[in-house]
Amino acid sequence: MNPTLTWFKSSYSSNDGPECVEVAITPATIHIRDSKNKQGARLTVTGPTWTEFLTFAARS
Repeated sequence: MNPTLTWFKSSYSSNDGPECVEVAITPATIHIRDSKNKQGARLTVTGPTWTEFLTFAARS
């Protein structure tokens, strides 16, 4: 079964900019895509991997 994903943009993203990342969260995985190409490639990671990425990004 393939769940329907609910995509959202970061609260830091403006509606004016052409470049944005969207995220969809499921109980087991986090899905990431480019908002300019919604049918393009997607990245899927586990919750712990996503948390590690966000921790790293906050330090940068």
